[in-house]
Amino acid sequence: MPRSASLLSTPRLTKPHVCLSCQRKLSYPGSQLAQAQQRRWITRNHIRRIRDAMQDWEERAEAIRNGQKQSILALLEERGFVHQIVGLFTRQDLDYLLTERRVGAYVGVDPTAPSLHVGHLVPFMALGWLYIHGYQSTFLLGGTTSKIGDPTDRQAAREDKRPSERKMALANMHLQLKRLGATMEAYAGRRGYAREWAWRRDVANNSMWYQKLTLSEFMRVLGSGARLGPLLGRDTVKNRLENGTGMSYAEFSYPLLQAWDWWELFRKGTQIQIGGADQFGNILAGIETIKAMKKVEAVHFESDEAFQGHVGHTFTASMSKAPKDGGNINEPIGFTVPLLTTSAGVKFGKTAGNAIWLDQQMTSTFDLYQFFLRSADADVEKYLKLFTFLPIPEIQSIMEEHQLDESKRVAQHKLAVEFVELIHGLGAAQSAQKQHMTMFDKNLTVDSVRASQLEAEGKESRAPGDWNVQLNKYAKPTSAADTPSTHMKLPRSLVVNQPFAKVLWSAGLVSSRGEGSRLIENKGCHIGSKIARGATTAQMGDYLAFTPLTTTKPSETGNYLIDGDLLILRIGKWKMKFITVISDEEYQQAGLTCPGWKEGDDAGREDYKQVQRETMDFRAERRRERLGRQKKREASAGVVRDYQMESE
Repeated sequence: MPRSASLLSTPRLTKPHVCLSCQRKLSYPGSQLAQAQQRRWITRNHIRRIRDAMQDWEERAEAIRNGQKQSILALLEERGFVHQIVGLFTRQDLDYLLTERRVGAYVGVDPTAPSLHVGHLVPFMALGWLYIHGYQSTFLLGGTTSKIGDPTDRQAAREDKRPSERKMALANMHLQLKRLGATMEAYAGRRGYAREWAWRRDVANNSMWYQKLTLSEFMRVLGSGARLGPLLGRDTVKNRLENGTGMSYAEFSYPLLQAWDWWELFRKGTQIQIGGADQFGNILAGIETIKAMKKVEAVHFESDEAFQGHVGHTFTASMSKAPKDGGNINEPIGFTVPLLTTSAGVKFGKTAGNAIWLDQQMTSTFDLYQFFLRSADADVEKYLKLFTFLPIPEIQSIMEEHQLDESKRVAQHKLAVEFVELIHGLGAAQSAQKQHMTMFDKNLTVDSVRASQLEAEGKESRAPGDWNVQLNKYAKPTSAADTPSTHMKLPRSLVVNQPFAKVLWSAGLVSSRGEGSRLIENKGCHIGSKIARGATTAQMGDYLAFTPLTTTKPSETGNYLIDGDLLILRIGKWKMKFITVISDEEYQQAGLTCPGWKEGDDAGREDYKQVQRETMDFRAERRRERLGRQKKREASAGVVRDYQMESE
């Protein structure tokens, strides 16, 4: 009975088929199968670095406990950064937390203006001090919350901005925060704070989690714990309701959105929020809301020990200890910094109309230098403590020299050059200082003025060949300290129905149209928009989606304009252009010029033909190189075969 025998025999096991949907579910990070399969390979060198970082932290904490070293909180207080401590923590608890744990801290800013200004820098300097002492530091950009705007101390709602204006401000401020972190680190290195492996900083955009957040999840986690009493008791809400202007629900809910931002960072170890003195209410609302959210999401923090390991990252030391008074140091905490005000007590900012912008095209390095040079004698010492990494003894020495003859403004000159170096780099600071000395020299000449202006504008001769390191390994790489100007205007005739290689050339991003075509061919240029399938206009999300530029057809260039008049291009990490497209008449009336302007009506067609010829030549050259390499491989393989035959 062969058939019955086959039925009774043990069947051969085969691998079951798993559909794509189940595969995605099984690969979800929270599933047991994914946790069993996920492995992270690390080297012994990495483990050694972690061990050394923990040992260094413990030694530093022990020195602070013994009074041999100043704590970071005492340093911040000495320089005038700590205005108020927010939350149930005492000053002793905060000092203990910062001494025993390598906790995370963050500062947030909404891109409601095209640039950061001097008033924004005070909380970021406090964050910078934490960063160069080894704390995880996050620069948070409010890509989503900027659509609403913080209603604190405002008598009316903010005006709605065009999407192109808001996205340009978002992209520009994102670049500024990246550059600020890099220049701050370089500036600290020149002041004796050498970078350590354990230093961590990050630029985050809250649009990244709001794009994935559902309303039901938001209401479940946050809505059930938020109380209306504290929200209605805020001074801003009372004032708006009493003066008759009222407040929208979006503005009323702004503290809840800010609390969710902190919640996203808090779960990754960021316990501390830093803000201006006007942010006290928002920080307090965030603390109370996070406490309620922890109860809802208690499954993620089953014990204090697990939570301590979560917030402490890999580098936490002495996590099992607790304050002497028995306080809980696992709760969120914040502190505010003093607002930067004028001598009359007016807050610096765009609302007051006295903002000093950090964008070099909105406030030049020379004007920035002059602003701090005009600082009052009563304010200069405070500014030196807030805006520099100079040690206190050196600041005291500068003030003693300044008081010998205040007319020389020694302290103001030191403040000005240090601030410009912090924001724009050492070269820009030296250039601004030299320009000031030249402009106010008694032996001033026309030639010296022209030379100083050319140097300040950075009009230096470029080496021949391609400008970008993607095509020329000998080209000078662009760094955070020497980033070229980002904002410019171009006439519509040089953008619409023009090949992108010519647009790159007109924008000053490449040295020639040929370099532009080669850069596009190598996918070295990115554009700040995304063309959806079937769409005819550009779409750019609030999370700054950059896609490689691949098209060379002139007819497709206009599709990448945001709102019909904004084009965002990026090459590499630091080189970015925000191009505002205006009419040819407006461009001519403004007296502007650029490569390719006024070359005749047939210039566009000739440019396209030239770009196509150069692209074909470039592809032919690459094809010849590949064929040459293939022939060499075949020739070497033939030699090996002949040798083997001779051996046999």
